[in-house]
Formats: sequence, structure tokens, C-alpha cells
Amino acid sequence: MLNLSVLLEDSARTHPDRDAVVLGTRRFTYAQVEAAASRVANLLVDRGIRPGDKVALSCPNLPCFPIVYYGILKAGAVVVPLNILLKGQEVAYHLADSEAKAYFCFEGDAGLLMGTEGHAGFSEAPGCEHFFLITADPSAESPIEGVETMGTALRGAATTFDSIRTSGDAPAVLLYTSGTTGQAKGAELSHANLILNALACNRLLKNRPALDTHLVVLPLFHSFGATVQMNAGFSTASTLVLLPRFDARQAVTLMRQEDITFFAGVPTMWWGLLQALADDVDAERIARKLRVGASGGASLPAELSKQVRERLGVQVLEGYGLSETSPVVTFSDPAREPRPGSIGVPIWGVEVKLVTPDWSEVEDDGTGSAIGEIAVRGHNVMKGYHGRPEATAEAIKDGWFRTGDLARRDKDGFYYIVDRAKDLIIRGGFNVYPREIEEVLMTHPAISLAAVVGVPHESHGEEIKAFIVLDRGAEVCPDELIAWGREQMAGYKYPRIMQIVETLPMTSTGKILKRQLT
Repeated sequence: MLNLSVLLEDSARTHPDRDAVVLGTRRFTYAQVEAAASRVANLLVDRGIRPGDKVALSCPNLPCFPIVYYGILKAGAVVVPLNILLKGQEVAYHLADSEAKAYFCFEGDAGLLMGTEGHAGFSEAPGCEHFFLITADPSAESPIEGVETMGTALRGAATTFDSIRTSGDAPAVLLYTSGTTGQAKGAELSHANLILNALACNRLLKNRPALDTHLVVLPLFHSFGATVQMNAGFSTASTLVLLPRFDARQAVTLMRQEDITFFAGVPTMWWGLLQALADDVDAERIARKLRVGASGGASLPAELSKQVRERLGVQVLEGYGLSETSPVVTFSDPAREPRPGSIGVPIWGVEVKLVTPDWSEVEDDGTGSAIGEIAVRGHNVMKGYHGRPEATAEAIKDGWFRTGDLARRDKDGFYYIVDRAKDLIIRGGFNVYPREIEEVLMTHPAISLAAVVGVPHESHGEEIKAFIVLDRGAEVCPDELIAWGREQMAGYKYPRIMQIVETLPMTSTGKILKRQLT
């Protein structure tokens, strides 16, 4: 029997007075978080929530997120974390599709608005029986007439709760995919999926019990932040310093003030940190304490990894994963020589292979050039897509989950992402991988960030277009960049179209939204 909430409970038992969560001047110990989560569990059971029921949660990186998250788990229910940027109709879809029985939704402050939109979505999901509005001030009256606040609902709730015993194979979290190729699907992740993934992360990152302090800028509703920082961090009684919305300058300030030892982010966040370092004093202060850096969510350009190592003194460990895999699949091995550009090797208990569209395994010719789609098998693979047996059967065969990502493997077993299968550009019959082009562009001294996409072309089928963010103070025109690219890359690869932009569109997790680039 296993319940993911044990990660919080064990640390609260062994390190009750250690800070678990920090937000600005507010600090919450492990004992306080455990007591608050128990109150949430008591509330849910009192309202008729039973083991296996789904409970949705919309909340930015605030202390109430882990409190409600683990409270739901303690009650034996399934957490359905929702992106805080969803609008009313999207919320209604997720509530209905997940069959949620209750919904905790943050009202919003400091520009993080969610209340009225979330309530509209709730009202359009008749199967969701309970709505709790999380207010910034727990004692505040509800700003929406007829809506119960979580603070009001929790009054009188007991601060102790014997967590419901659940099977390790039982679903713990229903995590929705981004839905870039259609409606979002809910990946059912079990208690065992998530516990083993968190423990594997601790093993790789050498997290130290009651000694590490994480800066959490990754959204906790996303699998990267939830597993690598919240679940893994809580299991080792780490302190989580929360930043509700990523701001590079604020992140630098917190890294200095809180003696951050662990920072994880997507590549654009690492890029932002470098831009925000005001001087070498900033970098030196951070480097004294920063012990581990991790990157995931998208490929980390080798040039960016080099700059981080030079400025902050850490080798960024790059990992790879998906919502459907809890999420971590591969990770850099800190005990082996770093290989910039590689997503590392499979984590403990996980197998990886490269397959063709018909599921045949790609033959390894020993050169490391053979490309195939990544397929994964192990303790991290989801149970399936909630309510979608056909989609599950299409994605999983004999325990192997195919990811949609293209990669190659070197002779030592290290994997390198080539690109998303759907991002592949076919120009005049030649396969062009945007990630490869972006890596080259990032070596230009004037280029700070680059994103490459394919655009329709009459004769070639697709043409290669690059969107470029210049470094501060840099001056260069598109024609100069095109000419430089022609010198650096094969004739069929270099971008014929270069567009200089001030910013690139990004998701709430910091991934570049290529589908908005045309």
C-alpha cells in the first residue's frame, strides 16, 4: 500500500520545524504544511469525497498549492492540476473530462487572475459538486456571491488525518497534456509512478536531507516542477522558495537572499537568469551556494550551457521527460563526464529505445547517426489516458510508450534530441531539424535566442525561417545573418528567412510557442 502524501508526512515527522515553503516574508514549516493538508483532507471526506474521486486544483506557485495537493492525496482522491491560464470554457472541459467532483481555484492577486473565469467554468460542469475559492487572505469574505472560500470551509477542520491507504498502482494525479495536436488528454499517473520518479531524481541530483533550498519558478501544476522540485524536494525535507511568476531579476535576488542550492528551469529561464545578472558580484554570490542546476522541457542549447557554467560555476544537468512519464525519462549522469547537448541516459528502472513509425527498433550502426522516435518502458510510464482506450492503445504497445520525439544515441548510450517529430522541416526532400539550426545560430555573437520553423514554399514544400532575439546592444541586419548562416551550414539547411524580434511567444512553463511563429 502506498500514498504519494507519504513524501510530506515523513519529512513533517522527521524535520517538523524546518521551513518547507517560503513566499516573500511568509515561511511555513513542515509541521504547518502537514497540519494544513490534513485540514483539507478532513474537509474533503466530510463533503463526501471518496477514494478515487477526482479533485481539480487551479493555483499559482503559492503555499496553498502543496497544501491542497497533498490534502487531496491524503483523502485518497486524485489530484487534477490545471494550468492557471485556462479560460472558463477550457476549465469546464477539463472538469467534465476528468469527472472532477470538487474544484479548488485561486481567486488571483498581483495580476494572477483566475477567480471569475474559473467560476464560470465550474458552473458549466454540473458533475462537479463542490467549489472552493482560494483567497489570498484566508480570512477574507468571498468576492463572488454564493461561492464558499477555502478559508471558510476549513474552519473547525481537524489538523490531523490518517491518510487513506491506496494501492501503488492506483491513480494519484490526472495530468493533462498541452493539447497541441487536439483536445488535451488526461494522463493517469499512479502513486508508484510519481514516488519512484521523485526518488530517482533525488538519487541523480544527490539531494541532501534537510540541507537543500530550491528556488521554484517552474509552475507546480506542470510535471517538471511537481516531480523534480515539489515531490523530490519534500521527500528530502528541502526548503522550497516559491516565485509565483518567473521574473529573472526577482529570481536573481531570491537566489542571493535565500542561499539557493538548486535551480531548475526550462532553457529560456536559464537564458533569462544570465540576462538579469547585473554584474559579476551577482554571479559570484549565487555561485558560492548554487550546487545543482537542471534543465528540461526543451533542448538546452550547448552555447547556453557553456555560458551558465562560465558565469555561475555549475554544469547544468539536462533531463528529458513528458507528462505521460511522470515526467523524467533520461537525465545527465553527474558521475560521468558532461556531454553538452545530450539529455543523458535512462534513469534507474527505465528503458529507452529508438523506433520507426511501425514500431520496429532502429538499427544501431555504431556511428551515433541513426535517428528514431523515442520509446519508453518502466516504472514511470502512465497507466493510460483517462477515458480514452483508443488513444492509450495507439501510444502504448507491450508496455512501451512512444513519445513523438526524435533522437539519436551515441556509442556510450547517451541520447540526443534531434527534434519533435511534428517540428521536422522537409525542404526540397531533405530532412531539416530546427533544433540543429538553432544550436548553430546561438553561436553567433549577436544572437541571444533563436527559434526555427518551417513555412510553406511553392517549389520546396517548406522553407526555413528563423526568429531572432538579439543580444543587448547588438546591431545586425537579417541579410548579414543569412549570409553568415550560409557560411556555417549546408545549402539545404541554412535559413533563407531571418526575422529579428524583441521577444518570442512562450507558454506558462517557458517553452517557445512555435505554432505562433509564422
